[in-house]
Amino acid sequence: MKPIRDQFPILAVPENGKRLIYLDNAATSFKPLSVLKAVDDYYRMDNANPHRGVYTLGVRSTDIHENARQTAARFVNAGPEEIIFTQNATEALNLIAYSYGMEFLKAGDEILISVAEHHSNLVPWQRVAKLTGSKLVYLYPGPDGRITEEELDQKINPRTRLIAIAHVSNVLGTEAPVKSIVRRARLCGAAVVLDCAQSVSHMPLDVKDLGVDFAAFSGHKMYAPMGIGVLYGKKELLEKMPPFLSGGDMIASVHEQTASYAEVPRRFEAGTRNVGGEAGLAAAMEYITSIGWETIRNHEHALMDQALKGLNALPYVTIYGSTDSRDRFGVISFNVEGVHPHDTATILDSEGIAVRAGHHCAQPLMEYLGIGSCVRASIAIYNTEEDISVFLNSLKQVRRWMGYGA
Repeated sequence: MKPIRDQFPILAVPENGKRLIYLDNAATSFKPLSVLKAVDDYYRMDNANPHRGVYTLGVRSTDIHENARQTAARFVNAGPEEIIFTQNATEALNLIAYSYGMEFLKAGDEILISVAEHHSNLVPWQRVAKLTGSKLVYLYPGPDGRITEEELDQKINPRTRLIAIAHVSNVLGTEAPVKSIVRRARLCGAAVVLDCAQSVSHMPLDVKDLGVDFAAFSGHKMYAPMGIGVLYGKKELLEKMPPFLSGGDMIASVHEQTASYAEVPRRFEAGTRNVGGEAGLAAAMEYITSIGWETIRNHEHALMDQALKGLNALPYVTIYGSTDSRDRFGVISFNVEGVHPHDTATILDSEGIAVRAGHHCAQPLMEYLGIGSCVRASIAIYNTEEDISVFLNSLKQVRRWMGYGA
Protein backbone atom coordinates (compact mmCIF):
# COMPACT_ATOMS: atom_id res chain seq x y z
CA MET A 1 0.00 0.00 0.00
CA LYS A 2 1.17 3.54 -0.76
CA PRO A 3 2.25 5.76 2.16
CA ILE A 4 -0.76 7.73 3.37
CA ARG A 5 0.47 11.06 1.97
CA ASP A 6 0.85 9.48 -1.48
CA GLN A 7 -2.81 8.40 -1.43
CA PHE A 8 -3.88 12.06 -1.70
CA PRO A 9 -3.04 13.30 -5.24
CA ILE A 10 -3.38 17.01 -4.45
CA LEU A 11 -0.42 16.82 -2.07
CA ALA A 12 1.85 16.10 -5.04
CA VAL A 13 1.01 19.50 -6.53
CA PRO A 14 3.53 22.23 -5.50
CA GLU A 15 2.23 25.40 -3.84
CA ASN A 16 4.15 28.61 -4.64
CA GLY A 17 6.94 26.42 -5.94
CA LYS A 18 7.24 24.58 -2.62
CA ARG A 19 6.16 21.20 -1.27
CA LEU A 20 2.56 21.71 -0.16
CA ILE A 21 2.07 21.58 3.59
CA TYR A 22 -1.65 21.70 4.20
CA LEU A 23 -2.62 22.65 7.76
CA ASP A 24 -6.18 23.83 7.21
CA ASN A 25 -7.89 20.48 7.69
CA ALA A 26 -10.41 21.89 10.17
CA ALA A 27 -11.85 23.89 7.26
CA THR A 28 -11.82 21.05 4.75
CA SER A 29 -9.75 17.96 4.14
CA PHE A 30 -8.26 16.45 1.00
CA LYS A 31 -9.67 13.33 -0.64
CA PRO A 32 -7.84 9.99 -1.01
CA LEU A 33 -7.77 8.03 -4.25
CA SER A 34 -10.44 5.61 -3.04
CA VAL A 35 -12.91 8.46 -2.47
CA LEU A 36 -12.13 10.10 -5.80
CA LYS A 37 -12.64 6.74 -7.52
CA ALA A 38 -15.97 6.13 -5.78
CA VAL A 39 -17.34 9.47 -6.94
CA ASP A 40 -15.94 9.06 -10.46
CA ASP A 41 -17.30 5.53 -10.77
CA TYR A 42 -20.78 6.66 -9.77
CA TYR A 43 -20.99 9.39 -12.39
CA ARG A 44 -19.37 7.23 -15.05
CA MET A 45 -21.45 4.08 -14.53
CA ASP A 46 -24.41 4.50 -12.16
CA ASN A 47 -25.79 8.02 -12.50
CA ALA A 48 -29.57 7.99 -11.97
CA ASN A 49 -32.18 9.30 -9.54
CA PRO A 50 -32.60 6.94 -6.56
CA HIS A 51 -36.10 5.68 -5.69
CA ARG A 52 -37.45 7.07 -8.98
CA GLY A 53 -36.84 4.43 -11.64
CA VAL A 54 -37.46 0.68 -11.88
CA TYR A 55 -34.87 0.33 -14.64
CA THR A 56 -31.51 -1.23 -13.79
CA LEU A 57 -29.53 2.00 -13.63
CA GLY A 58 -32.06 3.50 -11.22
CA VAL A 59 -31.97 0.41 -9.03
CA ARG A 60 -28.16 0.55 -8.88
CA SER A 61 -28.28 4.21 -7.89
CA THR A 62 -30.85 3.44 -5.19
CA ASP A 63 -28.63 0.64 -3.87
CA ILE A 64 -25.62 2.99 -3.68
CA HIS A 65 -27.75 5.57 -1.85
CA GLU A 66 -29.12 3.12 0.70
CA ASN A 67 -25.83 1.23 1.10
CA ALA A 68 -24.17 4.56 1.96
CA ARG A 69 -26.82 5.03 4.63
CA GLN A 70 -26.01 1.59 6.03
CA THR A 71 -22.28 2.47 6.05
CA ALA A 72 -22.95 5.75 7.86
CA ALA A 73 -25.17 3.97 10.38
CA ARG A 74 -22.42 1.46 11.18
CA PHE A 75 -19.84 4.26 11.38
CA VAL A 76 -21.74 6.04 14.18
CA ASN A 77 -23.46 2.96 15.70
CA ALA A 78 -27.00 3.96 14.75
CA GLY A 79 -29.91 2.38 12.93
CA PRO A 80 -30.13 3.19 9.20
CA GLU A 81 -33.57 4.74 9.77
CA GLU A 82 -31.84 7.26 12.07
CA ILE A 83 -29.47 8.53 9.35
CA ILE A 84 -30.50 11.52 7.23
CA PHE A 85 -28.31 12.78 4.41
CA THR A 86 -27.91 16.56 4.24
CA GLN A 87 -25.65 18.96 2.36
CA ASN A 88 -23.41 19.51 5.38
CA ALA A 89 -23.39 19.92 9.16
CA THR A 90 -24.88 23.41 8.83
CA GLU A 91 -27.98 22.11 7.08
CA ALA A 92 -28.25 19.27 9.58
CA LEU A 93 -28.15 21.68 12.53
CA ASN A 94 -30.68 23.98 10.88
CA LEU A 95 -32.95 20.98 10.32
CA ILE A 96 -32.88 20.24 14.05
CA ALA A 97 -33.46 23.89 14.91
CA TYR A 98 -36.43 24.18 12.54
CA SER A 99 -38.11 20.79 12.93
CA TYR A 100 -37.36 20.18 16.61
CA GLY A 101 -36.56 23.56 18.15
CA MET A 102 -39.38 25.53 16.55
CA GLU A 103 -41.82 22.70 17.21
CA PHE A 104 -41.07 21.77 20.82
CA LEU A 105 -39.52 24.79 22.54
CA LYS A 106 -41.63 27.56 24.05
CA ALA A 107 -41.38 30.79 26.03
CA GLY A 108 -39.47 30.35 29.27
CA ASP A 109 -37.48 27.33 28.06
CA GLU A 110 -33.68 27.59 28.01
CA ILE A 111 -31.34 26.60 25.19
CA LEU A 112 -27.81 25.97 26.46
CA ILE A 113 -24.82 26.32 24.14
CA SER A 114 -21.12 27.06 24.50
CA VAL A 115 -19.64 30.46 23.68
CA ALA A 116 -17.09 28.49 21.61
CA GLU A 117 -19.70 27.20 19.15
CA HIS A 118 -19.27 27.53 15.41
CA HIS A 119 -21.83 29.98 14.02
CA SER A 120 -23.65 27.01 12.44
CA ASN A 121 -24.45 25.76 15.95
CA LEU A 122 -25.17 29.21 17.33
CA VAL A 123 -27.11 31.38 14.88
CA PRO A 124 -29.89 28.77 14.36
CA TRP A 125 -30.47 28.72 18.12
CA GLN A 126 -30.53 32.52 18.26
CA ARG A 127 -33.34 32.38 15.72
CA VAL A 128 -35.20 29.65 17.61
CA ALA A 129 -34.93 31.65 20.84
CA LYS A 130 -36.23 34.80 19.17
CA LEU A 131 -39.17 33.09 17.48
CA THR A 132 -40.24 30.85 20.37
CA GLY A 133 -39.55 33.19 23.29
CA SER A 134 -37.04 30.73 24.77
CA LYS A 135 -33.79 31.98 26.30
CA LEU A 136 -30.26 31.37 25.03
CA VAL A 137 -27.80 30.59 27.85
CA TYR A 138 -24.03 30.22 27.39
CA LEU A 139 -21.41 27.89 28.83
CA TYR A 140 -17.95 29.48 29.19
CA PRO A 141 -14.71 27.47 29.06
CA GLY A 142 -11.86 27.82 31.54
CA PRO A 143 -8.35 29.01 30.62
CA ASP A 144 -7.51 25.56 29.24
CA GLY A 145 -10.50 25.70 26.89
CA ARG A 146 -12.46 23.05 28.76
CA ILE A 147 -15.96 23.33 30.20
CA THR A 148 -15.90 22.43 33.88
CA GLU A 149 -18.34 20.33 35.87
CA GLU A 150 -19.02 23.42 38.01
CA GLU A 151 -20.08 25.38 34.92
CA LEU A 152 -22.44 22.59 33.92
CA ASP A 153 -23.95 22.47 37.40
CA GLN A 154 -24.54 26.22 37.35
CA LYS A 155 -26.10 26.40 33.90
CA ILE A 156 -28.16 23.19 33.52
CA ASN A 157 -31.43 23.48 35.44
CA PRO A 158 -35.12 22.44 35.22
CA ARG A 159 -35.75 25.13 32.58
CA THR A 160 -33.09 23.69 30.24
CA ARG A 161 -34.83 22.02 27.32
CA LEU A 162 -32.08 21.73 24.73
CA ILE A 163 -28.28 21.63 24.89
CA ALA A 164 -26.29 22.12 21.68
CA ILE A 165 -22.54 21.62 21.92
CA ALA A 166 -19.54 20.96 19.67
CA HIS A 167 -17.96 17.57 20.29
CA VAL A 168 -14.60 19.25 19.58
CA SER A 169 -14.10 23.02 19.32
CA ASN A 170 -12.96 24.17 15.90
CA VAL A 171 -10.80 26.85 17.57
CA LEU A 172 -9.63 25.39 20.88
CA GLY A 173 -9.45 21.74 19.79
CA THR A 174 -10.80 20.55 23.13
CA GLU A 175 -13.39 17.81 23.60
CA ALA A 176 -16.65 18.62 25.34
CA PRO A 177 -17.65 16.56 28.41
CA VAL A 178 -20.47 14.97 26.44
CA LYS A 179 -21.40 12.19 28.84
CA SER A 180 -21.54 14.61 31.77
CA ILE A 181 -23.80 16.87 29.72
CA VAL A 182 -26.06 13.99 28.68
CA ARG A 183 -26.33 12.73 32.26
CA ARG A 184 -27.51 16.14 33.48
CA ALA A 185 -29.77 16.61 30.46
CA ARG A 186 -31.65 13.42 31.28
CA LEU A 187 -32.41 14.71 34.78
CA CYS A 188 -34.18 17.79 33.39
CA GLY A 189 -35.65 16.30 30.22
CA ALA A 190 -33.47 18.24 27.79
CA ALA A 191 -32.48 17.08 24.31
CA VAL A 192 -28.76 17.04 23.44
CA VAL A 193 -27.49 18.09 20.00
CA LEU A 194 -23.87 17.25 19.20
CA ASP A 195 -21.97 19.09 16.46
CA CYS A 196 -19.40 16.52 15.35
CA ALA A 197 -17.95 18.40 12.37
CA GLN A 198 -14.53 18.72 14.03
CA SER A 199 -14.45 15.38 15.84
CA VAL A 200 -15.59 12.88 13.24
CA SER A 201 -12.19 12.48 11.53
CA HIS A 202 -10.20 12.32 14.79
CA MET A 203 -12.10 9.95 17.09
CA PRO A 204 -14.82 7.29 16.98
CA LEU A 205 -18.39 8.60 17.08
CA ASP A 206 -20.68 6.17 18.91
CA VAL A 207 -24.00 7.93 19.34
CA LYS A 208 -25.46 5.14 21.45
CA ASP A 209 -22.56 5.17 23.87
CA LEU A 210 -22.61 8.98 24.13
CA GLY A 211 -26.39 8.95 24.53
CA VAL A 212 -27.03 12.11 22.49
CA ASP A 213 -30.37 12.75 20.78
CA PHE A 214 -28.95 14.30 17.61
CA ALA A 215 -25.51 14.47 15.97
CA ALA A 216 -24.41 16.31 12.85
CA PHE A 217 -21.30 16.28 10.70
CA SER A 218 -20.02 17.15 7.23
CA GLY A 219 -18.30 14.79 4.83
CA HIS A 220 -15.77 17.29 3.52
CA LYS A 221 -13.90 17.49 6.84
CA MET A 222 -13.46 13.70 6.92
CA TYR A 223 -11.91 13.06 3.48
CA ALA A 224 -15.26 12.91 1.66
CA PRO A 225 -16.60 15.31 -1.00
CA MET A 226 -18.14 18.69 -0.31
CA GLY A 227 -21.91 18.92 -0.41
CA ILE A 228 -22.67 15.85 1.69
CA GLY A 229 -23.38 15.63 5.40
CA VAL A 230 -25.15 13.47 7.96
CA LEU A 231 -27.73 14.06 10.63
CA TYR A 232 -28.26 11.34 13.22
CA GLY A 233 -31.49 11.54 15.19
CA LYS A 234 -33.15 9.13 17.57
CA LYS A 235 -35.95 7.49 15.64
CA GLU A 236 -38.58 8.24 18.27
CA LEU A 237 -37.77 11.95 18.02
CA LEU A 238 -37.54 12.07 14.23
CA GLU A 239 -40.98 10.49 13.97
CA LYS A 240 -42.46 13.39 15.96
CA MET A 241 -40.80 16.11 13.88
CA PRO A 242 -42.34 17.84 10.83
CA PRO A 243 -40.34 17.99 7.59
CA PHE A 244 -37.73 20.69 7.11
CA LEU A 245 -38.01 20.93 3.30
CA SER A 246 -40.99 19.87 1.19
CA GLY A 247 -41.43 18.28 -2.23
CA GLY A 248 -39.68 15.62 -4.22
CA ASP A 249 -38.90 12.37 -2.50
CA MET A 250 -40.16 13.21 1.00
CA ILE A 251 -43.84 12.60 0.28
CA ALA A 252 -46.08 9.56 0.67
CA SER A 253 -48.95 11.03 -1.35
CA VAL A 254 -50.08 14.44 -2.61
CA HIS A 255 -53.58 15.71 -3.44
CA GLU A 256 -54.82 19.15 -4.40
CA GLN A 257 -55.25 20.37 -0.83
CA THR A 258 -53.35 17.85 1.27
CA ALA A 259 -50.16 15.82 1.43
CA SER A 260 -48.81 13.04 3.59
CA TYR A 261 -45.16 12.42 4.30
CA ALA A 262 -42.83 9.47 3.92
CA GLU A 263 -41.51 7.55 6.88
CA VAL A 264 -38.23 8.64 8.44
CA PRO A 265 -35.57 9.15 7.27
CA ARG A 266 -36.92 9.91 3.77
CA ARG A 267 -39.31 12.47 5.27
CA PHE A 268 -36.28 14.72 5.70
CA GLU A 269 -34.65 14.08 2.30
CA ALA A 270 -36.52 16.29 -0.13
CA GLY A 271 -35.43 16.55 -3.74
CA THR A 272 -32.78 14.77 -5.76
CA ARG A 273 -30.11 13.30 -3.55
CA ASN A 274 -26.35 13.78 -3.89
CA VAL A 275 -25.69 10.10 -4.54
CA GLY A 276 -22.19 10.75 -5.88
CA GLY A 277 -21.38 12.52 -2.64
CA GLU A 278 -22.93 9.69 -0.64
CA ALA A 279 -20.75 7.19 -2.52
CA GLY A 280 -17.72 9.31 -1.67
CA LEU A 281 -18.80 9.60 1.97
CA ALA A 282 -19.16 5.83 2.30
CA ALA A 283 -15.71 5.38 0.73
CA ALA A 284 -14.23 7.92 3.19
CA MET A 285 -15.77 6.10 6.15
CA GLU A 286 -14.38 2.81 4.87
CA TYR A 287 -10.99 4.46 4.36
CA ILE A 288 -10.90 5.75 7.95
CA THR A 289 -12.00 2.36 9.26
CA SER A 290 -9.27 0.61 7.26
CA ILE A 291 -6.59 2.76 8.89
CA GLY A 292 -8.04 2.31 12.38
CA TRP A 293 -8.77 4.80 15.12
CA GLU A 294 -5.79 3.81 17.26
CA THR A 295 -3.39 4.44 14.37
CA ILE A 296 -5.05 7.77 13.60
CA ARG A 297 -5.00 8.90 17.23
CA ASN A 298 -1.36 7.90 17.80
CA HIS A 299 -0.19 9.59 14.60
CA GLU A 300 -2.11 12.81 15.20
CA HIS A 301 -1.17 12.93 18.88
CA ALA A 302 2.54 12.72 17.99
CA LEU A 303 2.19 15.59 15.51
CA MET A 304 0.16 17.65 17.98
CA ASP A 305 2.79 17.09 20.66
CA GLN A 306 5.56 18.14 18.26
CA ALA A 307 3.68 21.27 17.21
CA LEU A 308 2.75 22.37 20.72
CA LYS A 309 6.27 21.90 22.04
CA GLY A 310 7.62 23.92 19.14
CA LEU A 311 5.09 26.72 19.59
CA ASN A 312 5.61 26.81 23.36
CA ALA A 313 9.32 27.38 22.76
CA LEU A 314 8.59 30.63 20.91
CA PRO A 315 8.13 33.42 23.50
CA TYR A 316 6.24 35.65 21.06
CA VAL A 317 3.53 33.06 20.33
CA THR A 318 0.29 32.93 22.33
CA ILE A 319 -1.62 29.63 22.19
CA TYR A 320 -5.35 29.68 22.91
CA GLY A 321 -6.62 26.84 25.07
CA SER A 322 -4.69 23.94 26.54
CA THR A 323 -0.99 23.49 25.79
CA ASP A 324 -1.24 19.78 26.63
CA SER A 325 -1.41 17.67 23.47
CA ARG A 326 -3.57 15.12 25.27
CA ASP A 327 -6.35 17.73 25.44
CA ARG A 328 -6.20 18.55 21.74
CA PHE A 329 -7.85 16.99 18.71
CA GLY A 330 -6.50 18.23 15.42
CA VAL A 331 -6.53 21.98 16.08
CA ILE A 332 -4.13 24.62 17.45
CA SER A 333 -5.04 28.31 17.41
CA PHE A 334 -2.42 30.96 18.16
CA ASN A 335 -1.18 34.46 17.44
CA VAL A 336 2.29 35.90 16.83
CA GLU A 337 2.97 39.00 18.92
CA GLY A 338 2.82 42.17 16.88
CA VAL A 339 1.74 40.41 13.68
CA HIS A 340 -1.78 40.36 12.28
CA PRO A 341 -3.03 36.80 11.72
CA HIS A 342 -3.59 37.47 8.02
CA ASP A 343 0.04 38.55 7.66
CA THR A 344 1.18 35.40 9.44
CA ALA A 345 -0.91 33.24 7.10
CA THR A 346 0.28 35.10 4.00
CA ILE A 347 3.95 34.76 4.95
CA LEU A 348 3.51 31.04 5.63
CA ASP A 349 1.68 30.65 2.32
CA SER A 350 4.76 31.96 0.51
CA GLU A 351 6.54 28.90 1.91
CA GLY A 352 3.83 26.52 0.67
CA ILE A 353 2.17 26.26 4.09
CA ALA A 354 -1.62 26.61 4.24
CA VAL A 355 -3.09 27.74 7.57
CA ARG A 356 -6.33 29.54 8.37
CA ALA A 357 -6.51 33.11 9.71
CA GLY A 358 -9.65 34.90 10.89
CA HIS A 359 -12.44 34.46 13.41
CA HIS A 360 -13.10 30.85 12.29
CA CYS A 361 -16.89 31.34 12.34
CA ALA A 362 -16.65 31.71 16.13
CA GLN A 363 -16.90 35.45 16.76
CA PRO A 364 -18.44 35.17 20.26
CA LEU A 365 -15.43 33.06 21.29
CA MET A 366 -13.06 35.65 19.82
CA GLU A 367 -14.80 38.32 21.92
CA TYR A 368 -14.55 36.10 25.00
CA LEU A 369 -10.82 35.60 24.38
CA GLY A 370 -10.34 39.34 23.86
CA ILE A 371 -9.07 39.04 20.29
CA GLY A 372 -10.45 39.82 16.85
CA SER A 373 -8.93 36.86 15.07
CA CYS A 374 -6.18 34.26 15.25
CA VAL A 375 -4.18 31.77 13.21
CA ARG A 376 -5.30 28.15 13.16
CA ALA A 377 -3.17 25.16 12.18
CA SER A 378 -5.06 21.88 11.92
CA ILE A 379 -3.74 18.43 11.13
CA ALA A 380 -4.95 15.28 9.40
CA ILE A 381 -3.74 11.74 8.85
CA TYR A 382 -1.63 12.72 5.82
CA ASN A 383 0.40 15.32 7.68
CA THR A 384 3.95 14.35 8.67
CA GLU A 385 6.69 15.27 11.11
CA GLU A 386 8.40 17.06 8.22
CA ASP A 387 5.26 19.19 7.73
CA ILE A 388 5.34 20.30 11.35
CA SER A 389 9.10 20.97 11.31
CA VAL A 390 8.84 23.16 8.21
CA PHE A 391 5.81 24.96 9.70
CA LEU A 392 7.66 25.72 12.94
CA ASN A 393 10.85 26.83 11.18
CA SER A 394 8.89 29.09 8.83
CA LEU A 395 6.93 30.54 11.74
CA LYS A 396 10.21 31.67 13.29
CA GLN A 397 10.76 33.87 10.22
CA VAL A 398 7.40 35.65 10.42
CA ARG A 399 8.50 38.41 12.79
CA ARG A 400 11.70 38.95 10.77
CA TRP A 401 9.58 39.44 7.65
CA MET A 402 7.55 42.05 9.56
CA GLY A 403 10.71 43.92 10.62
CA TYR A 404 11.05 42.78 14.24
CA GLY A 405 14.41 41.11 13.74
CA ALA A 406 13.51 38.05 15.87
